Amino acid sequence: MGRFELFWRASVFLLLVPGILGWGKEGHYAICKIAEGYFTEDALSMVKELLPASAEGDLAAVCSWPDEIRRKAHYHWSSVLHYVDTPDFFCNYNYSRDCHDTHGHNGRCVIAAIYNYTMQLESTYKEMTSDVRYNLTEALMFLSHFIGDVHQPLHVGFIGDLGGNSITVRWYRRKTNLHHVWDNMIIESALKTFYNSSLALMIQAIQNSIVDEWYNDVSSWRNCTENHTVCPNPYASESISLACKYAYKNATPGSTLDDSYFLSRLPVVEKRLAQSGIRLAATLNRIAASEVKVAEA
Repeated sequence: MGRFELFWRASVFLLLVPGILGWGKEGHYAICKIAEGYFTEDALSMVKELLPASAEGDLAAVCSWPDEIRRKAHYHWSSVLHYVDTPDFFCNYNYSRDCHDTHGHNGRCVIAAIYNYTMQLESTYKEMTSDVRYNLTEALMFLSHFIGDVHQPLHVGFIGDLGGNSITVRWYRRKTNLHHVWDNMIIESALKTFYNSSLALMIQAIQNSIVDEWYNDVSSWRNCTENHTVCPNPYASESISLACKYAYKNATPGSTLDDSYFLSRLPVVEKRLAQSGIRLAATLNRIAASEVKVAEA
């Protein structure tokens, strides 16, 4: 299995809280498929070696895995790591204030999870002075998923409505909740309306926008301040700002969301998928580059 030999991950049991999924299967697949197009050779090699055999070399194939396993008893601790809640109507995010579970235990949120799994992968390339060993395949899949989650605006939503989960609305004629609209239904409607029900066509359209409409923004999306490997705090700040400006706006309990909501929010969703993919690739590229740096030292 090479230098990426798998280790058991030491985990802390976290209390199970009401569930929140992220982006749905289509969204997470799109994010990881976009990321794959921006991997360096070193990152691609790292990812292929760490992926489970079932993925057949395709990161996108396993990017929904953390949602699929979170209700299993062995993984209940991971449920709280998919999001971070913020005070109602503050419309801002602060790590020290917000990164905790419903019982006030600090460091139990999506931001802390991103830092943790980045550290686990990075530790492979540095001298391991700790006795703690990690399952690096799981670290890769969790990190890839959680970078996607933090870009979904309602994964940094309000405490009082559980990120929109308790806001009942109608999506056209279908009764649902606001969180599910942003996880799934905007993407599902876009696929049917604009992409002939083809996720591949939607991904291609987003990739085209990355090299065209958003070309001048991509370098800033990739960057982390102070040469950090990963920087999820700005991503969370972006998300709560977008939640207030777009997700919550005109989406009161009992309201019907139709074309006016859908058509004005779809560009936000597609841009967040693009940013997630670019930033996931940049993070994995920096992790893989640390291996090269150590190897050449």
